[in-house]
Order: sequence, then C-alpha cells, then structure tokens
Amino acid sequence: MSQEITYKAPATDWQTLAYWEGCGRGELVLQRCPSCDLVQHRPRGVCAHCLSSDLEHFVASGRGVVYSCTVIHQNGIPPFRDACPYVLAYVDLEEGPRLMTNIVGCDPGTVEIGMDVVIEFVPAGEGLGVPRFVLA
Repeated sequence: MSQEITYKAPATDWQTLAYWEGCGRGELVLQRCPSCDLVQHRPRGVCAHCLSSDLEHFVASGRGVVYSCTVIHQNGIPPFRDACPYVLAYVDLEEGPRLMTNIVGCDPGTVEIGMDVVIEFVPAGEGLGVPRFVLA
C-alpha cells in the first residue's frame, strides 16, 4: 500500500510568495496581465507575453482537465519512494495555464487524459501549501 507524499516547504521568493501563501489558505492564486489579458503560471515579475510588470493576482476556480499523465512506479527519492505508484500529470486549468501536479484519491491506473479534476491543497511549511488534484 502506498503512502501519501509528504511535501517540504517550497522555496519562495518575491515572485512566488503570493502563490505559495494562497495554496496555504486553500486558494489557487494566479497572475493576470491587465495589458494583454494573459493568465500565467508560473508566477513571474513580468508578463510572459507583453513584458508588462503591471500584474494582478486573482483566485482561480481550481478546476481543470488532465492534459497528460503517467503513473510513476519507481522513484528512489524520499518521500516519493514510499508513495509509488502515484500519478504525475499536467492539468490544463480552466483559466488557461497548465500546471504540473499529482492526481490523488483514486486508483492510479484509472486516470486518463481528458478527465475533469478539481484542486485540493496539502500543508507544506508554515502558512504555505502544495496543490494537487482529485477526480471531479
């Protein structure tokens, strides 16, 4: 029987702190550029499209669709070693960005491309969290 992945506190900086703190509150915080309407993830100091530094943060829906996935059966790195098998996936968020994540709470062999998923969060350090997804 596999165990839950125990996440360490993520490394933060001035660009990513709002994202990780949002995860700690149970919110998926993304960035939107008012100049060109791009919604981006990973957090940055400038828009990846138009290079504007006038970015706003907003709470995303937490809904998405599995874009790609694989079942990891072997990983020698703690704490992932004891969690095998687990699902590593890319999820297309409803707002546009694609997020690399884990799909949990189901038999790993049942996860397929195109499945609807919703976000949940795991505490990871003081006031921070890590996002992962469950089947909708």
